[in-house]
Amino acid sequence: MGKDCGNHGDDHLRNGCRRLLAVLLVLAFIVAIITLIVYLVLRPTHPRFFLQDASLRQLNLSNSSGLLSTSIQVTVASRNPNDRVGVYYDRLDVYASYKYQQITVAASLPAVYQGHGDVDVWSPVLDGPNVPFAPYLASAISQDCQAGYLILQVKIDGRVRWKVGSWISGHYHLFVTCPAFLVTSGGNGAPGASGFKFQTTTYCHVEV
Repeated sequence: MGKDCGNHGDDHLRNGCRRLLAVLLVLAFIVAIITLIVYLVLRPTHPRFFLQDASLRQLNLSNSSGLLSTSIQVTVASRNPNDRVGVYYDRLDVYASYKYQQITVAASLPAVYQGHGDVDVWSPVLDGPNVPFAPYLASAISQDCQAGYLILQVKIDGRVRWKVGSWISGHYHLFVTCPAFLVTSGGNGAPGASGFKFQTTTYCHVEV
């Protein structure tokens, strides 16, 4: 008799756990539906990024060791085009690349919240001392410098969240690519920072 009572107690406990789990699943489903509806109604537009300036301070290539040393200060602006959606930039890492090879160490920008229509501007210095450089890229960058122009990419890798009222979304990956067009009045036959000037503000490609 005592054994039967024990079994009944276990059954009640299992049934209670099942009901609690069912309630939690229903609540999670409702929250997911509400989140989806809010997202579909507001449809947040990704932030707009612009490269406003790029000042080349150092560009030294050692052909014997295959090492490239670069220093460049860039000015990047971001604008939130949304009327009702704020953006949390929780992580922003900026670096420069040449023909898809990273040539500087990533610089971390401070986390910031960007309200409706707000604009933020950053001017980090990107350094890449003694970066191993592929031989074919060394030849390409020498030819570009001799021709009097240089095209670099300023890239941003980050994590963002959307804010609508008191609701804050989960994290989304942010990837930004900004072309930097640098020209000089005359080729000098070898890589070097001297004479290269940034041409014009460029729009950046943004993926979220």
